Amino acid sequence: MHSNDYATAQSLTVSATVSSLGATQLHFLEPGVKVNGDYYRNTVLLNMLLPDIRSVFRDYYVFQQDGAPARRARDTVTMLQRETPEYIPLGDVATLFARFESCGLQHLGYASREGLPLADP
Repeated sequence: MHSNDYATAQSLTVSATVSSLGATQLHFLEPGVKVNGDYYRNTVLLNMLLPDIRSVFRDYYVFQQDGAPARRARDTVTMLQRETPEYIPLGDVATLFARFESCGLQHLGYASREGLPLADP
């Protein structure tokens, strides 16, 4: 892909990881690519994000993501359970709160993109 292709694209998808401990580089997905489960697992996660996450955070991270279909796919979840130190599935609020508390953090509330009501810790 040439840099000109990005400059003339109608839309652009960028993926990155950011936390108070640091950030990965920005990863630009090819314009027009369909992000299905296979592409997300093999290109975005295994070749882009996870190597960067490991270089920045080592094994000190918890992987959680939103509920887009490619991210919820059974093969994606299985791969993340195998490849990350801790994976919290979407909607597992109890584990998420427990993880915050174990790090000495307070979580003030949680609301999902699916419109679930705000839950208190």
